[in-house]
Amino acid sequence: VLNSYIAQGLDFGTIYAHFRPYWKDIQSREHDLRTNEEKDIEMRRKVLVHDRITTREVPPRRVWDLYANRVVPYWVARETPWGISHAWVDEKDRVNVMTPINGYEWPVPMPNNANLDLIRIEMLNHGAQYAWLDVLCLRQEGGKNEHLRLDEWKLDVPTIGSVYEKAAQVVCYFNGLGRALNFTADYFESDRCWFGRAWTLQEITLNPIVGGKTGNDIIDEEVQRRFKRLRNIIQYGTCLGLVSEMQHRVSTKPLDKVAGLVYLLKTDSIPIYDAEQSAADAWEVLMDVIQPMFREELLFFYPVRGDGTRCWRPSWEQVMTNKVIVDHFDWYTSRVLRMEDADVDYYKGCLINSGYVRGLSAVQTELEHRQGELVFKDATGVPHTFNIMVDHAYQIPDGFYTLIASNGNLDDKSWVAGRLREDGKFKKLLAFRSSPDQSRSSRQLRYKEQVIYLC
Repeated sequence: VLNSYIAQGLDFGTIYAHFRPYWKDIQSREHDLRTNEEKDIEMRRKVLVHDRITTREVPPRRVWDLYANRVVPYWVARETPWGISHAWVDEKDRVNVMTPINGYEWPVPMPNNANLDLIRIEMLNHGAQYAWLDVLCLRQEGGKNEHLRLDEWKLDVPTIGSVYEKAAQVVCYFNGLGRALNFTADYFESDRCWFGRAWTLQEITLNPIVGGKTGNDIIDEEVQRRFKRLRNIIQYGTCLGLVSEMQHRVSTKPLDKVAGLVYLLKTDSIPIYDAEQSAADAWEVLMDVIQPMFREELLFFYPVRGDGTRCWRPSWEQVMTNKVIVDHFDWYTSRVLRMEDADVDYYKGCLINSGYVRGLSAVQTELEHRQGELVFKDATGVPHTFNIMVDHAYQIPDGFYTLIASNGNLDDKSWVAGRLREDGKFKKLLAFRSSPDQSRSSRQLRYKEQVIYLC
């Protein structure tokens, strides 16, 4: 049995990784390995449909067997690995290392003073058997099979978040992979700060282990404080909250900011990672698959019309350059939907054909709370006046607008003022909200729910 693996050119460490849990029954283990490999290949083939990944829950392609000190396919281990999270150091501060750990498949980018053997020892001391480390388990640039990288990345990069979400435990190296925890005075303002990198947002976990600890309690307290804030953002999980956090983070490629949001937005299907795609185009693809409740959030809580391919939601440039107001809304409905085949978005709710908005036309030099009024007639012709408010600086001229209301109700939530185009689609102009003390249900005002197509 072992001779067949030796004939494939595998070294002892790799062969050991294949068989170490099953030394007493190598014959059946070989059969299991062949079966597992076939199933894994078929699984990865099936989850890729056109330019979509049909499920968020895809196991990593490779894991690091810490006992054997070799990287092996996931189908060999079939164990949940620990995650190793780190911020990449600057290119001038790292070196590419060729190592038998990954079978010399590709150069492993490492900080100048870091050592994979020491990282392995630390992980073993924490109790890990298998780990996932991007530089070892995700194919890097420059390897002997470079032609495989882009195809692998289509699936492997968008599902990195799954590795950390399902990891048995996550070890974080905040000062660079394998480096001791030793922050400089300007660390938190640095472009290389772990807390400021685009990719690490999806690597936030409940109880991370701090790698390279030196016993400095002051540093540890600051790390825990920042982790608590980020955990709240992830746990609360609003689209605008995540986008607002990503806005100030740093990535080597603009595209990676979008890619770093994909898993966090918990879409049913995931767009593939296309290295040739622009960030703006990747955002448009992502918007086509986000959950209806996030669509509703963008329609009612992003203050102004989008300037990209859709008016009802913001473009990537807007969410990355404009201040994002994150409202702590407490409703989760699914009324902004999409007809994929027709490439049409629509809202199921209440529409008022004509309402007069006034008091929000003043030009603001800075962000402040503003109040105005909305005057309209209900379905029976009875007039109503609502006090309305905004927390943004965008203006809307006094005048008549078509209006839609959030949550299917004319309550204390958000509204959108816009126009109905000649083709019947609703064109968003500005979002605002009514005062909580003026709640009215659409049933009280005799309005019926209808389908409103969005442009």
